[in-house]
Amino acid sequence: MEVTKKEVRAESKEVKRPEIDSAIIEELLKGYERPQDLTGPGGIMEELHKRLYERVLEAELTHYLGYGKGEAPEQAEGQRRENYRNGSSKKTLLSEDGKLEIGVARDRTGEFEPQFIRKGQKRFGGFDTKIIAMYAQGMTVREIKRFLEEQYKVEVSSDLISSVTDSVLEDVIEWQNRPLDPMYAVVFFDALRVRIRDEGTVKNKAVYLALGIQRDGTKEVLGIWIQQSEGAKFWLGVMNELNHRGLKDILVAVIDGLKGFPEAISAVYPDSEIQTCIVHLIRNSLSFCNWKDRKPVAAELKNIYNAETAELAAKRLEDFEQGPFGKRIPAIAQCWRRVWDQVIPFFAYPNEIRKMIYTTNAIESLHMQLRKVLKARGHFPSDEAATKLIYLVLRDITKKWTNPPITWKLAATQFAIRFGQRFFAVEI
Repeated sequence: MEVTKKEVRAESKEVKRPEIDSAIIEELLKGYERPQDLTGPGGIMEELHKRLYERVLEAELTHYLGYGKGEAPEQAEGQRRENYRNGSSKKTLLSEDGKLEIGVARDRTGEFEPQFIRKGQKRFGGFDTKIIAMYAQGMTVREIKRFLEEQYKVEVSSDLISSVTDSVLEDVIEWQNRPLDPMYAVVFFDALRVRIRDEGTVKNKAVYLALGIQRDGTKEVLGIWIQQSEGAKFWLGVMNELNHRGLKDILVAVIDGLKGFPEAISAVYPDSEIQTCIVHLIRNSLSFCNWKDRKPVAAELKNIYNAETAELAAKRLEDFEQGPFGKRIPAIAQCWRRVWDQVIPFFAYPNEIRKMIYTTNAIESLHMQLRKVLKARGHFPSDEAATKLIYLVLRDITKKWTNPPITWKLAATQFAIRFGQRFFAVEI
């Protein structure tokens, strides 16, 4: 049955809240002289919040017990009522407006569980959200504590701030174990170095991220893994984890020369094409050169990866090897030949797709945004603390990932032709 606009307008009118009588406002503002009388400690707004919160809690208890404050409780004749009102207790709430002391209505047995302000709840009105938002911007616990004291005149313990941010770990665990799509067209794997305290010393650990391109071209971070050293055993565990979470096929895996990764991914995803990041390969090659030689060497290497075919690229690599730079710096050609099988897959694609898969720029751009936040932190006290902050930053970044790149239609057509049913498979 189709709903008309008239009916929608009528429904909107039904749920519209009545306006507060101006006489009530005038009564509240009697004696108002200074701004702090309205919003400061002991001001009108504080008193209104206190009264409203207490009124809601009273209403909840009334509904639970079946009789209101000042009324006689109903009970069957000859039977003793087990539970009834038992006064109130003081409770101090922390909010973005400061501290607020309220009276919480109690029942005798303590079975009543209020929903508006729960038992044990100390923070209210978006206070937790503000702390987490500040933490996600890279502020330390000490900086958050100082900011709250200066801005809101609220003294908050470091333990309280830590407990708020630690609550994010539950979200991290759920996110890290969420189901994945059965197929990703491209998955980029790369590492970000972060200083983390471990066994009493600060170590430079690698935080590995996996960035997937879905069938519709949109991006998704698949997971976060922290490991002090990389290797085939570690990467095999990562691949098995992705497989257990539902990822059954990766068409192209783009890697940054990660040790042991080609073997690990082939063990779990034997049909995947493994592509070495050309940008990283060039950087490694130029590390063998002095500053004077870097520009001409880079120009010659560009001729190799810009070749129209893999055969022409192999011929140009051989020419470079026999040329003056190749003879003077043989390590460059050796570096390319060691990973040549992972260099050439992208030659099967047009330039638009080559730009997407032969470089890890997509994930390096993500790393750059992470570093803006992480650089403010000297080091993290634990792996969990590092994971927690990285997750929060990623959550903010990925909110903007709503549309595929404008070249994705062309890329999707090429993937569909090259991989056939693997690209369209819903369940594998």
